[in-house]
Amino acid sequence: MKFVAITACPTGIAHTYMAAESLEQTAKANGDTIVVETQGSAGSEPLSAADIAEADAVIFAADLAVQGRERFDGKPIVEAPVKAAINDAAGLFAQAKAAAANPPAASPAKTGPELATKVGEHDRLGTRIRQWLMTGVSYLIPFVAAGGLLIAVSFALGGYQVANAPKVTEHFDAGSVAGWAALMFQIGSVAFQFLVPVLAGFIAFAMADRPAIAPGFVGGAISVAIGAGFLGGLVAGLFAGGVVLALKKIRVPKAMRGIMPVVVYPLLGSVVVGVLMYVVVGKPIAIATTGLTHWLNSLSGTSAVLLGALLGLMMAFDMGGPVNKAAYAFAVGGLTTGSAGSLQIMAAVMAAGMVPPLALALASTVRKKLFTAAERENGRAAWLLGASFITEGAIPFAAADPFRVIPSIMFGSAVTGALSMAFGTTLRAPHGGIFVLPLIGNPLLFLVALVAGTLVATASVILLKQVRSRSADETAVVSAQPINA
Repeated sequence: MKFVAITACPTGIAHTYMAAESLEQTAKANGDTIVVETQGSAGSEPLSAADIAEADAVIFAADLAVQGRERFDGKPIVEAPVKAAINDAAGLFAQAKAAAANPPAASPAKTGPELATKVGEHDRLGTRIRQWLMTGVSYLIPFVAAGGLLIAVSFALGGYQVANAPKVTEHFDAGSVAGWAALMFQIGSVAFQFLVPVLAGFIAFAMADRPAIAPGFVGGAISVAIGAGFLGGLVAGLFAGGVVLALKKIRVPKAMRGIMPVVVYPLLGSVVVGVLMYVVVGKPIAIATTGLTHWLNSLSGTSAVLLGALLGLMMAFDMGGPVNKAAYAFAVGGLTTGSAGSLQIMAAVMAAGMVPPLALALASTVRKKLFTAAERENGRAAWLLGASFITEGAIPFAAADPFRVIPSIMFGSAVTGALSMAFGTTLRAPHGGIFVLPLIGNPLLFLVALVAGTLVATASVILLKQVRSRSADETAVVSAQPINA
């Protein structure tokens, strides 16, 4: 049989391409053919009309909205999270073959200028909210990477005092390192100012398409202006999407339908969201955000260690999934405050996120017999992925043996997160792994925390795999013994 598929994950970096590879390998093993469109951060090469027409069924392995979904109208479609394609591609093909045996009736042609909503109409509310939030995060990450790394470079060139440099529009010395450092800092700071508006705008977009983008951005910008921060951005995005969805349900004369998504929905949505953020919910959220910032600054001793352990557990739990991204977004949101507690949290999150791939790379190196040839090959790549703070490098190992790998890496990441907070290490860059070591406060203690957690996770996974191996050997010995009559 012939299939086509689309894979997409929130970051568009690792899961997207790993899912595509898993689908391609499984199709080859089954004697089927598949063409995959990866809607990742590097862009995508769209499926050809011929491939779609010849396909018996379509597989969507995506945690985000599938772009160009209307191309597949009338085709049997199987939808699943991107991890399902990595962990159980064979199961997805079985579902696709079953769907191909009972193809759906052709969908009626769509009219009007609007796009489809970003999640299925029959998805559960929890699934919808998760996909809405992940869509916002996926568009946020490029701004985090660009702005954060520019700020990190500026600190490396000119020191932390570069934050107090005069505006480059008033004074810019092209012949000095300090001048360029100030320029990098101010460009990065401007990029960071987009974080909350982008988050809110694309949460709204995920809920109600293009007409909701303007209300979402407006709500996010108001959140920044009143000090409500990331939490306010989340609320503003949900408000904007909800308001526009409600407006869409109002029936209007046919003559007005053309201007509704272009003028009316953005206008009324912006007004409603603006009033809600300025007058109703903005101030309480700002108070809560300020309180959270003060609490982070006051963390010390046991409370800081426990927070670091919790963040470590979250970073390793789903290795790039929603829980991991929640911890990461929490840390990045703190960077905008510049407080000492927030910088410690960023360091703990990055160190804990590096542990899973590094630990499995080490384990597959020192105890090769416990791992398959494919896992040992993945282990070689995991060294660089871990050093670069790409937690997804641990996914192939977790997919093959989740009940031993996931608890082990969670244990190691929790140790690293706790030690990092206890040591008071700080980090002003949102990404970069070992390559931003010069920008880390107390870098030697950061490395101690990283190595300690990596060794703990490595020892744990080796121990659990040895127990399984011994149990299997004992079972084989018992089954080989003759049975006396």
